[in-house]
Amino acid sequence: MHRVRVILLNAALGPLDYRAPKGMAAPPPGTIVLAPLGPRQMTGVVWEADRLEAGEVDDKRLRPLLHVYDLPPIAEPLRRLIEWTADYYLAPIAAVLRMTIASASALDGARTITEYRATGLIPDRLTLQRAQALERIADRQGLVRELALAADVSDGVIRGLVKAGAIEAVQVSVDDPFPDPDPDHAPPALEPDQQAAAARFVEAVRAHAFAPFLLDGVTGSGKTEVYFEAVAEAIRQGRQTLVLLPEIALTEPFLKRFAARFGCEPVAWHSGLRQSQRRRAWRAIATGEAKVVVGARSALFLPYRALGLIVVDEAHEVSFKQEDGVQYHARDVAVMRAKMEQVPAILASATPAIETRHMAEIGVYKEVKLPGRYGAAEMPDIAAIDLLADPPPRGRWLAPTLVREMEANLERGEQTLLFLNRRGYAPLTLCRHCGHRFQCPNCTAWMVEHRLMSRLACHHCGHVMPPPRACPECKEEDSLVACGPGVERIADEVAALFPEARTTIVTSDTIWSPAKAAEFVGRMEAGAIDIVVGTQLVTKGYHFPNLTLVGVVDADLGLAGGDLRAAERSFQQICQVSGRAGRGEKPGRVFVQTHDPAAPVIHALVTGDVEGFYAAETEARRGAAMPPFGRLAGIIISSEDLGEATETARLIGRTAPRVDAMAVFGPAPAPLAMLRGRHRQRLLVHAARSLDVQDVIRDWLGKLDWPRGVRVAVDVDPYSFL
Repeated sequence: MHRVRVILLNAALGPLDYRAPKGMAAPPPGTIVLAPLGPRQMTGVVWEADRLEAGEVDDKRLRPLLHVYDLPPIAEPLRRLIEWTADYYLAPIAAVLRMTIASASALDGARTITEYRATGLIPDRLTLQRAQALERIADRQGLVRELALAADVSDGVIRGLVKAGAIEAVQVSVDDPFPDPDPDHAPPALEPDQQAAAARFVEAVRAHAFAPFLLDGVTGSGKTEVYFEAVAEAIRQGRQTLVLLPEIALTEPFLKRFAARFGCEPVAWHSGLRQSQRRRAWRAIATGEAKVVVGARSALFLPYRALGLIVVDEAHEVSFKQEDGVQYHARDVAVMRAKMEQVPAILASATPAIETRHMAEIGVYKEVKLPGRYGAAEMPDIAAIDLLADPPPRGRWLAPTLVREMEANLERGEQTLLFLNRRGYAPLTLCRHCGHRFQCPNCTAWMVEHRLMSRLACHHCGHVMPPPRACPECKEEDSLVACGPGVERIADEVAALFPEARTTIVTSDTIWSPAKAAEFVGRMEAGAIDIVVGTQLVTKGYHFPNLTLVGVVDADLGLAGGDLRAAERSFQQICQVSGRAGRGEKPGRVFVQTHDPAAPVIHALVTGDVEGFYAAETEARRGAAMPPFGRLAGIIISSEDLGEATETARLIGRTAPRVDAMAVFGPAPAPLAMLRGRHRQRLLVHAARSLDVQDVIRDWLGKLDWPRGVRVAVDVDPYSFL
């Protein structure tokens, strides 16, 4: 009888012991297995018994494993990373492991599945839901459930369309091999600075050793072309490369860029993949067939067979921090995976985070700089528009100076980008008669008007409602008024000012998939768009040579509130969006609208004093012992019952340990005191860098009990303080 320890993909369970199937030796650690759990069957992974404790169970009571999957075992470096992530971020090890076994269908052998696609036939009975489904499905293909989710209809609507002949079944082979990228397909002509940087990365790939790099290059300096040379070297050696991108919308433009360099697209991994695509990609990654993988943060935990390089592009991006489930930061975990795998890691950014810059300053990361733009392109001129001295007309949001620049740009046939990091038409809707404000019933947040889709929406829980004709409080009709601007309102102003201009809105509401992003890029490159009005989605990754003017509508927006990183984040966003201007041979101009031109962020942007801004921000952090010079952890208590949440938060606060170099603040209601129908309380732990704060919190919370309806989550190194 061979006893094996198994982690099942259930975060509520600890490790359990089983015995190997009769006549079979004990599967080695990392083997993916199917195990019984009561009357159910559950996937799990065999683990080293000496690394994880399990309950004592007599050998005779052990149940046998049901099946051992014919797949490569999860390698030891990835198992150590899973343990480290669970320990550092105070998460169940099974919750981290679930991100590795990210495609249940991939565990089975080769097969085909049935997917569905539109035939182009319009059924005789065309209901509103059927019409919506056909419009949104367009040329998509997938399972019934996938198409229903994409179309925002029930499965029954899709099945009805199948019966009506408007959608047809298609047999899909899910294991077709991916093409191999050619490292010598179209090598670029690099400039001396780029060539020197590329040579360092290529040498690091050849060394097969851990080497963390910060690739710090201004926007348009050719960072992608430089790290592509390291990717090419990894391909030549038959090793795999992982490139992490912060946004799904960036994936499609990146795939085209990659294909131009290497002759084929890389393997993509993101939430927009169909089940069959996820299965095919997962198996190719696990077997080593997928030579280059480009994906969102979840791609970090996939079981690469022979990893040779990790790249984190736009490494400063906040979206690399997971805000629910396992609350890890992909940038930091990527460096740890590179260390476990003994491969180089390249963090590429035009505006590195203070934490990353600090690691470079103390010599942990090797810094590689690209100070100038590639080719003939020059950095854009940046000017501030003082909204107190040059105010927009009443009811408008664009200052006269910016409007004149836009007019001149249109006359030259050049493209303009207006940036406002606020989706929808207006952030707040109220009744001009009684003052009633529309608030989400599930969250402590205002309902945002989306006039294009004729709805009010909560951007936190997704609750939507049609705008009522009358105020629900005073019953006055036609009394609702929009307060403040969103991108849709700015687009309306642009349409009124320049009715002949071709304007488009770019937000997560309009660019929700890689295909939509590709469509937008194609229209921009074809010159079919004159003015783009967009959110942070357009601040990074895009290269439009004819885009020469950028207007930042409200540079003060991100500075409100007490966020630790508010100034740094605003600086990064405006730097990134400014970098969209003048990336070709035509010079670029950037105008930043603000009520406070003397603010350190605005002054640094206009004068180009990047180092001065970062030095001041870093010293402020040092003085307050904030990251990277101190440590933070948030403890978030939530419950559908306000009393339970409050009492549990008070219990946690009362029992806080007295530890040198650690302070506990709170409890207090979270800024978002209700989220998705759950009342929320927060505590904030502030500790010295040298303190193992995870052990303290683990021991502290491990001694407490709270009601079953209460959730207690710990956010180590928090980025959101809501």
